[in-house]
Amino acid sequence: FNVDRLSRINDSLGHAAGDAVLREVAQRVNAIAGPTDTLARLSGDEFVLLLTSCHDNEDIILAARRLIDPTAQPHPGGGHDVVVTGSVGISIFPRDGPAPGDLLKAADAALGDMKKSGRNGFRFFKGEMNAQALRWLALETRLRRAIERDELALHYQPQISRIEGNVVGMEALLRWRSEEIGVVSPSDFIPLAEDTGLIHPIGEWVIRQACFQNKAWQNAGLPPVKVAVNVSANQFKAGSVSGMVQKALLESGLAPRYLEVELTESVMLGDSAAAEAQMAELRAMGVSLSLDDFGTGYSSLGYLSRFPLDKLKIDQTFVRNITTEQRSAAIAQATIALAQGLSLSVVAEGVETIGQRDFLGLIGCDVMQGYLYSRPVPAHEMAQLLAKGRVAV
Repeated sequence: FNVDRLSRINDSLGHAAGDAVLREVAQRVNAIAGPTDTLARLSGDEFVLLLTSCHDNEDIILAARRLIDPTAQPHPGGGHDVVVTGSVGISIFPRDGPAPGDLLKAADAALGDMKKSGRNGFRFFKGEMNAQALRWLALETRLRRAIERDELALHYQPQISRIEGNVVGMEALLRWRSEEIGVVSPSDFIPLAEDTGLIHPIGEWVIRQACFQNKAWQNAGLPPVKVAVNVSANQFKAGSVSGMVQKALLESGLAPRYLEVELTESVMLGDSAAAEAQMAELRAMGVSLSLDDFGTGYSSLGYLSRFPLDKLKIDQTFVRNITTEQRSAAIAQATIALAQGLSLSVVAEGVETIGQRDFLGLIGCDVMQGYLYSRPVPAHEMAQLLAKGRVAV
């Protein structure tokens, strides 16, 4: 990591100002480093940061952006606010070399390539990784424009009573069709939104859209049912969920009992006290809470007794094999028994066959969601399902 054109500051404002800028850069970079990472200053304007917890290229790209962006913020130096930029060269062990010296040479070569092409950016040592990085950054740019371009939409998947076939609820699912590249999978853009912080404006848009749409259906005389909205751990950590929900309910006029917030177990890891406070605020409003993907993450029975939940959702990974694999069947049965003991309702996700439906019914699950009944559909098709009131298999 190189501080671009530091010599201009030394020449114009003096070395004391340059040193002040270097100290400030070092502090900002150190704030990014994790507890197992290593930061060192190699030479006058060059640092090396050894990262040990990057799982994939997206993690590395995000780390590079976290180096570059804070560096470009004004620095106090010599009585002036000084602006510098940073260039980053990236090498990866063991792909780019087996020894520290080899990795430093590779990163330095990538850094030199970055400087030749304009500075204030990053380069991988291997060219094909730069192409992937550019695709990732291009997707981020398009995602930033998606809301203003009206490219995002909610589709709705009904939740069905097994016995009567009635629509008893629905889950709102985010979809993105880019003008430039077409449909983008949620598995691609949701992690990107999480990494870049875009999940906050997008999450607020989703909550508002779901509330306004559900109220519009009710105003049109359709049977009122609950809409479930997924909320990420990042949104809970920011402390913004209960405020967003309250504002959306107030402005849309939707009664709180017709909104459900779906969260995952990751919400309850880390600063669980903050999550618990927001969940209590949501419950006090009259909004219900469901735990999505139960049994797939860091499950703890302590969560179920401590947090004010209303519903558990059996993950589709268990439902998929429920009739063929004893383990999946046992987990689903235990989840249902646990929920019943705690007076929680249960929904099974990913129900695709009559055999799965019937087996779930035998073990006590009476609300289902999945392709057996309906794929996620646009709002106008969901309105038709609400008007019918029932979904035939």
